[in-house]
Amino acid sequence: MPHFTIEYSANLDSDLDVSAFCEVIRAAAAEIETFPTAGIRVRAFRAEHFAIADGDGKHAFIDMSIRLREGRTQDVMEDATARIFAAAEAFVAPIMAQRSLALSLEMREINASLSPKTGTIRDHI
Repeated sequence: MPHFTIEYSANLDSDLDVSAFCEVIRAAAAEIETFPTAGIRVRAFRAEHFAIADGDGKHAFIDMSIRLREGRTQDVMEDATARIFAAAEAFVAPIMAQRSLALSLEMREINASLSPKTGTIRDHI
């Protein structure tokens, strides 16, 4: 695993190609040795209701969350966070040049004993 969850404000619909953004994040994650390809999951959810900063509807956000199993060093997690954020930032740079947009990312470790997994994806790669 890592599992990526992207939440974005609905007012980005005309500016953000969400499928392409998900693919950019997936591809960046696949380049990181510590992330097993079969475990990568990227999903995005549109926030229909939101309020940002001073309440002006022009503001938008993209918030990314990375959940991954424990066991990686702090340096490895910091490097992965920086690389994923850089890929996201490069993708949204044209949007940020045109409008108010907040981009954020948080990585969290998951206790493996409290997060059982099963699947057949590895059988099909």
